[in-house]
Amino acid sequence: MHRSAPRLTRILACAAVPVMLVAAGCSSDSDSSGGSTSAPSAAAGSAAPSASAAPRPSVAPPKYTDLPDACKAIVTKTVEELVPEVKKKSGTPGKSSDMASRGSCSWNGLDDQGVDGSDYRWLDISLVRFDSEQALGSGEQRAQEKYTEKVAEVKATEGATDLRNSGAPGVGNEATAVSYALKKTDSKFRYAVIVTRTENVVITISYNGTGYAGAEPPAAADMMEGTVKAAKEAVAAVASANK
Repeated sequence: MHRSAPRLTRILACAAVPVMLVAAGCSSDSDSSGGSTSAPSAAAGSAAPSASAAPRPSVAPPKYTDLPDACKAIVTKTVEELVPEVKKKSGTPGKSSDMASRGSCSWNGLDDQGVDGSDYRWLDISLVRFDSEQALGSGEQRAQEKYTEKVAEVKATEGATDLRNSGAPGVGNEATAVSYALKKTDSKFRYAVIVTRTENVVITISYNGTGYAGAEPPAAADMMEGTVKAAKEAVAAVASANK
């Protein structure tokens, strides 16, 4: 089949120009065969614009940014009431690498009544504060999760008997009271524990005691009453530390 004169003229003209120009203007002859020529694309190598990801909603800032001194979160008078003959009224602080986020303290004492027996008491407090983090959630949300975990942990205390739990109205935003008995060193110890959340802080108060040399173990109701009192003071101390 013979090419038409106009088409032959075009081919010869393209052959006479530099190769780069041929690639740009003479590389296709598809228009004469009935095919459609595609529209020029964007600059070579440029990627098509992608839809920008929707921004994450920002988490609420934490209400509390500080913690009180754990050994001062329960007033001295209450410590003396709960722990007769307390060895160290100022308490023994626990180790912490970040006092603004975590703190603890404990007290213990033995009230020796000679032939009438002896009463031993132990009181401790733990405070954990949570910051708001975009990837983990608000401080309050994280504290709620920790509160739930801590309550479950206390309820699952190994060897606990006569376990009872209930809510503790009037203590923080939410609180659970757990009471149980635990045998240690041939003596029956009675435990009263309050786990409470106040905004983005989780507080755990644990109070336990026993009787030696014929003294009776403390009553569960008395132990819990003292624990609730200490928990309320700790909640108030957190609020005061952030004024």
